[in-house]
Amino acid sequence: MTAISPERLTEIRKLRGLGRPKLAKLSGLSERQLARLEGALPMKDAPSADMLTKLSDTLRVRPEAFSGTEPLTDADFDFTHGVSCSCC
Repeated sequence: MTAISPERLTEIRKLRGLGRPKLAKLSGLSERQLARLEGALPMKDAPSADMLTKLSDTLRVRPEAFSGTEPLTDADFDFTHGVSCSCC
């Protein structure tokens, strides 16, 4: 499973023009889960593969983009997994 960098998740969310409440609604995750993933609250457990998939599909980015180990590229944002959203 790809690790999630809190800073990278926040960066991608903001690039998509979404606040936490909107991303929570679109992804099906709670605002508390997103706050934990973004480092605003302590993590209890590692993020699940399901969480990563929901975020990837909702934000329309490759799951690897969340790792924060490489700079974001246009290819990261071309990812579509058969999902369309109203956020972008």
